Amino acid sequence: MPSGFVYILASKRNGTLYTGVTSELAKRIWEHRNGHGSKFVTKYNVTRLVWLEEHPLYANAIQRETSIKRWKREWKLALIEKANPNWDDLMPPDS
Repeated sequence: MPSGFVYILASKRNGTLYTGVTSELAKRIWEHRNGHGSKFVTKYNVTRLVWLEEHPLYANAIQRETSIKRWKREWKLALIEKANPNWDDLMPPDS
């Protein structure tokens, strides 16, 4: 079974957030940034990768994504701040 990544994209620091899951992180981020991801991401320009977590089993990644999507916004912001206090793009556009 393939591994999976749970990720959070942001439009800017403390901006609009998007939580997703994928088995191919680089490809999925490229899709989001080039208008092939979700309509939500395109509409709100949510393309900065600010948090990610890898899971050995894709099924576990899906469970984690589902859980995070139910969280309060404040909890998501705290999760990002703990791992990435500067809200750096973890996958710069040139990579």
